[in-house]
Amino acid sequence: MGAVHVTVAIRNPAEPDRVWEGLFLVDTGATDCLIPRQHLESIGLAPQGCRVYELADGSEVRLGIAVAQVEFMGEFVGATIVFGDEETEPLLGVTALESVGIEIDPRNQTLERLPAVRLK
Repeated sequence: MGAVHVTVAIRNPAEPDRVWEGLFLVDTGATDCLIPRQHLESIGLAPQGCRVYELADGSEVRLGIAVAQVEFMGEFVGATIVFGDEETEPLLGVTALESVGIEIDPRNQTLERLPAVRLK
């Protein structure tokens, strides 16, 4: 399957006028959203805690996390965001996708809106 990208806005929930927008890789293998630290700091976000994450190569890394408003495709959700390294490609994780009822159509390599958000 090829890469699917979507424009995403990350908003500071304490200061809603502070927002950073970028092109994110949609990653159904990632639970949370990963954003380069400098972009999060530019909108006034700081880590509120840390979590251990397993990377694609199987290694583990401890990274800072916070909660932010994540907006894409006309939807928004409060989501855990991970503070990545400066050169990290922004990732939109599966939790944000599922929370607003959007999934990847692997055949067409597009994002598809479900008729309803799953609550079962």
